[in-house]
Amino acid sequence: MIIPEKNLMKLANGSDVRGVAMEGVADEPVNLTTDAANVITSGFVEFLAERTGKAKKDLRIAVGRDSRLTGHDLKREVLKALTAHGVVTVDCSMASTPAMFMSTVFPETQMDGSIMITASHLPYNRNGMKFFTKDGGVEHEDIITILQNASRYPVMEGERSKAQRYNLMERYSHHLRKKIREALGGANEPLKGMHIVVDAGNGAGGFFATQVLGRLGADTTGSAFLEPDGHFPNHIPNPENKQAMAAIRQAVLDNRADLGLIFDTDVDRMSAVLKNGKEISRNELIGMMAAILAPDYPGSTIITDSVTSDELTEFLEKDLGLKHLRYMRGYKNVIDECIRQNNAGVVSPLAIETSGHGALSENYYLDDGAYLAVKLLVAAAKAKAAGRKLSDLVKNLGAPQESQEFRIKIKGEEDFRAYGNGVLKTVEERATAKGIKIAKPSYEGVRLVFPNGWALLRMSLHDPNMPLNVESSQEGGVKEIAVQVEELLEGFNSLDLSVFAK
Repeated sequence: MIIPEKNLMKLANGSDVRGVAMEGVADEPVNLTTDAANVITSGFVEFLAERTGKAKKDLRIAVGRDSRLTGHDLKREVLKALTAHGVVTVDCSMASTPAMFMSTVFPETQMDGSIMITASHLPYNRNGMKFFTKDGGVEHEDIITILQNASRYPVMEGERSKAQRYNLMERYSHHLRKKIREALGGANEPLKGMHIVVDAGNGAGGFFATQVLGRLGADTTGSAFLEPDGHFPNHIPNPENKQAMAAIRQAVLDNRADLGLIFDTDVDRMSAVLKNGKEISRNELIGMMAAILAPDYPGSTIITDSVTSDELTEFLEKDLGLKHLRYMRGYKNVIDECIRQNNAGVVSPLAIETSGHGALSENYYLDDGAYLAVKLLVAAAKAKAAGRKLSDLVKNLGAPQESQEFRIKIKGEEDFRAYGNGVLKTVEERATAKGIKIAKPSYEGVRLVFPNGWALLRMSLHDPNMPLNVESSQEGGVKEIAVQVEELLEGFNSLDLSVFAK
């Protein structure tokens, strides 16, 4: 059976593939079928053969999955397609997304490519596929090529029994343990005396408590939801979810832990809670990572997405002596800009989104929540040994008085992106005419600067809406700024401006 290209293209989601993989949610029909996973795998095999210049039979491809309910069935079809093409196929079973990339790096594995079956933090009925080469995650253009290739293939019926098995997570955990030991002087149990709790949200991140922290001497009593369960019965495994952050905060306080760590489903994002129960905010996580890296990369450039606060810029530039470059949202966007900066001779050690996606140049530009946790743990251990607190790293980081995001829907426009771009152009013209300052350069949308704060209006990466982020240094300032932005949007009848009345 050949799946039409137009059907496959609906699964394109930025730099990966995502769709509805099982029934159970009203008005969400299954479109990421097992057949679709099979032919998409063939599309990736063809793509990778062209990229590497190797014959298909000489390719080595690893496959992993997170805890989602549909992971087993989708992986079965991926393995069938790979073995049908004669690819050297390695089944890594439960894994994290960063570990799947590292399968192309570790000398014991040396994969040409890998496939991770995950939909990150999306609901239980969703799933997806992420693809890696030795150069990292594929780009959006590569996804389009893979799906175009896939539309030419029938479902392949290979022999899954030909797939090799490998405990990638043990190898990956060894890699993380080694990093921590080396950074803390080489002791076998460098985290002894530290109490750290982990919340894996029933995703794939439970290994960090058992295979990393526990084996380095840390007390992990109170860690929660480590067992993989694709129903996600306790809370969504997402560091941006309020219920998830409340759970790890309570675990820290109840167990009097030194630090709490929380991961998303496939462990490419993380966040943390300090000993006093304070959640590390999105700006604070960026500030902490930058402060940790600053001594090794003085004067370097930190790449973030576009919605970071002015207070973060001031902290990075005045307190740490670094440079701050706000770029487009989307973890691949900030990572690719970090790579471009370094290739151009501008030292940039960190690309990080406010969502918790963070990639370090020293770690293959890989957005790896577990590696960020390693850097944070090392800093926490050093601070404790010196009688200081981890929060001291960002003691001078300010915060806005108010912040809010408005999501303005675009209604009834077939080409919503063109419509949204027209809105942005007009808003910039109207703001200029009114004497409102516009921040330049802006790599995404229009950033308006007001005496008491700022507003960023941009297009959503994938959906027909225009997010408006507003921050103010004064109480009541968000409402004042939002009123002015609403005036700039008058006459655009396809915009749902009712969000300003809520």
